[in-house]
Amino acid sequence: MRAVIQRVSKASVRIVDVEGIDPNEKRSINEGLLILLGICDDDTPEDVDWLVRKIANLRVFGDEENVMNRSLIDIDGEALVVSQFTLFASYKKGNRPSWFKAGSHEHAIPLYRNFCDQLSIAINKTVKTGEFGADMKVELLNDGPVTICMDTKNKE
Repeated sequence: MRAVIQRVSKASVRIVDVEGIDPNEKRSINEGLLILLGICDDDTPEDVDWLVRKIANLRVFGDEENVMNRSLIDIDGEALVVSQFTLFASYKKGNRPSWFKAGSHEHAIPLYRNFCDQLSIAINKTVKTGEFGADMKVELLNDGPVTICMDTKNKE
């Protein structure tokens, strides 16, 4: 699994062209983390467990001395998770990326949902989400800016 984690003052996602979802509806958060999540076919529930623990406890929020010493849990912050298969782009040949490393829907959707559910439990609040596989418009106000990339294949 790969995640791009951005500390935000606010963020939102609007889902485009999905039947049953109002294209004007925004799923929004205030202070917290926007997490772009990519899943490949060899990812496991153990990867979900590790990544949720790391993200929920990642100390990227300022304390009273403005030192990054507080986690999402510590600040009672919010999370917005957006599926992002393009994190597994292969760009070695030519200039048009390919997506053969991205997980199949059958494998990735259950892991995506598991990640969101576990993160909700870890931070003790509902995690806002995009819509897996949909065309989405994401807006954010990156705070810092602070952007961190994690890959469960590089745990050490």
